[in-house]
Amino acid sequence: HLWTSSGSLPITDGPAPRPVIGQDSVEVLGASYPRDDFTNVTAKILDKVGRNLHNQPHHPLWLIKERIKAHFYSSYIGRWGNPLFSVHDNLSPVVSTEQNFDSLLIPPDHPSRKRGDNYYLNRTTMLRAHTSAHQRELVRSGLDAFLLAGDVYRRDEIDASHYPVFHQMEGVRLFTNHEVFSKVQDGHELSLFEAGGRRTPQKQETHSLEAVKLVEFDLKNTLTRLITYLFGDDVEVRWVDCYFPFTHPSFEMEVRFQGDWMEVLGCGVMEQELVNSAGAGHKLGWAFGLGLERLAMVLYSIPDIRLFWSQDERFLQQFRLPDIQQPVTFQPLSKYPPLHNDISFWLPEESEAGRESFTQNDFYELVRSVGGELVERVSLQDEFTHPRTGRRSQCYRIVYRHMERTLTQDEVRRVHQQIEHAAETELGVQGRY
Repeated sequence: HLWTSSGSLPITDGPAPRPVIGQDSVEVLGASYPRDDFTNVTAKILDKVGRNLHNQPHHPLWLIKERIKAHFYSSYIGRWGNPLFSVHDNLSPVVSTEQNFDSLLIPPDHPSRKRGDNYYLNRTTMLRAHTSAHQRELVRSGLDAFLLAGDVYRRDEIDASHYPVFHQMEGVRLFTNHEVFSKVQDGHELSLFEAGGRRTPQKQETHSLEAVKLVEFDLKNTLTRLITYLFGDDVEVRWVDCYFPFTHPSFEMEVRFQGDWMEVLGCGVMEQELVNSAGAGHKLGWAFGLGLERLAMVLYSIPDIRLFWSQDERFLQQFRLPDIQQPVTFQPLSKYPPLHNDISFWLPEESEAGRESFTQNDFYELVRSVGGELVERVSLQDEFTHPRTGRRSQCYRIVYRHMERTLTQDEVRRVHQQIEHAAETELGVQGRY
């Protein structure tokens, strides 16, 4: 629940008060954060905090989350007959930069930390960019097997499959020496760890190759079973080697969908340094993360990511199923015609400090703030450098389409003019009309 701007107690009945961006502070989810030179969160983004689509019964994202939960609950049973994996889907999206980056061994100069790619409340606090921000604290609390779901926030391009707020689900599983080798003959003679080892593409320095191969097999087997459960027995799966700062070796799983290979999740053997820092240094683990929107768009044939935020009953009622396992294919609402306008401008000069004074994500964010859900796509059409002055200009095409009604030319023209004006006053560009 959110605080009111006067700092009164959270209201538990009725709609929560809206978050507030003040001159000196940002108030969200019952706390106030001082603003500084890193603050870049917008009112439109803060409006989404607390919506928790993944926890709204019968929402398509809730359906996917519940199906994944049901699979893990039924497939993995603990020694006493209880579910092996616990589920955490209510953790606050407001995290420290230490949680979001440092706890996951993301180096200080890593590009993923850039202000242009994230929503910062201030230099030390942000809206989480991935649910992995909570991995260390959950392992530290003594959990060996858990699923985690939540909303995550990233400044990004604008098209049918990208939105600044989306939802992730991830899983973590830790193993003791006995659990890894219990089914291996003479397994008691084997160890998770080895002294003086070297990091190779197959394993980390401290891990034994035997342990890593068994954990990797368990990870891939677990995820293949999950995707088969979601997509059906005839789904084709392949594994691609990749890199993440917090796992090694790391993999992406791709499924063949409508003739193309599509990446659906990332995973790997957890970096031992991360596990050690969470107080579980005698264990070895795996982790995976997937995007709920991506799965829902594929499984339910939802064509545009903006639809997940729709309040339109024609959309929502299609997912009110008596049984979460019942297949459903989204029947499109009427496809309303798009309207598009172009915007061209000269970019501002580089700042004296050499810091980039304009980034594409800044422009996308401004278009989102002004145009909101009316904007379907923004694409860079043309770039030009003046041969004499060296000044650079860019031209973007903005496609407008409402999900629930037909837009008028006049309505779009007014919004487009607001975007032109805001780009000049807020981003320091100079229009070319």
